[in-house]
Amino acid sequence: MQTIDTANKRRLLSVLSHAAIFFSWTFASVLVPLAILFVSDDAVVKNNAKESINFHFSAWLIGGLVFLLLSPLHLITFGLTIPLFAGLGGLWVLLMTVLAVLHALSKPDEPYRYPFIFHIL
Repeated sequence: MQTIDTANKRRLLSVLSHAAIFFSWTFASVLVPLAILFVSDDAVVKNNAKESINFHFSAWLIGGLVFLLLSPLHLITFGLTIPLFAGLGGLWVLLMTVLAVLHALSKPDEPYRYPFIFHIL
């Protein structure tokens, strides 16, 4: 049986792992779940940190691939499609992250699995 402090610590570290992408849109945001992965000894927190790292890598990879594949379209439209696809990508990241945070808050004993991402770790 876990204590309230343990549950709250698990909840906080899991939420921090998933919400780290809101701290920065740069590569620095992956450092938070990476640090949590190495510091925590809780299996659920470690799984949430790994899943957050996988989500970061997937978002960067999918965003880069979409940009490269649509670069001819960007040339034709003089770059007007870039804000559209960046906005759609941002909404996807926002939605997936909010779902992960809500799951970590409501079910702290279960690690969250993002749908539609690459699971590298």
